[in-house]
Amino acid sequence: MQNLEKSMISKLIETAMEQLKFSYTPYSNFKVGASLLTKNGQIYTGCNIENAAYTPTNCAERTAIFKAVSEGRKEFAKIAIVSSSGLKTYPCGICRQVMSEFFKGNEQIILENAGEIIKYTIDYLLPDSFKL
Repeated sequence: MQNLEKSMISKLIETAMEQLKFSYTPYSNFKVGASLLTKNGQIYTGCNIENAAYTPTNCAERTAIFKAVSEGRKEFAKIAIVSSSGLKTYPCGICRQVMSEFFKGNEQIILENAGEIIKYTIDYLLPDSFKL
């Protein structure tokens, strides 16, 4: 079972890396890719999309989550987040709040740091989040 888990994490990281080429970052040149695994096994992808006005900018994590939700998927298992820096790239506060809306328990937030895989839960990254 551990090999299957490792294989899925590798696939998510690889899929997230592929998203870097779609990233639109003319202002920061800091590309981020994400791949989101639903509990039924589907993968949704996202990349960051910048805008000159900054506030309309959308992060890779939210792009992937919003794509999944817009297609009726709301139960997630894991999300992998990578960046063009190759270093650990934490989700921003807005992404953490969006994740807390859908990540209710042990869903994994997977970050890559120079080849090392690090896993977090949303409760660790955003303790005491706003919830209804």
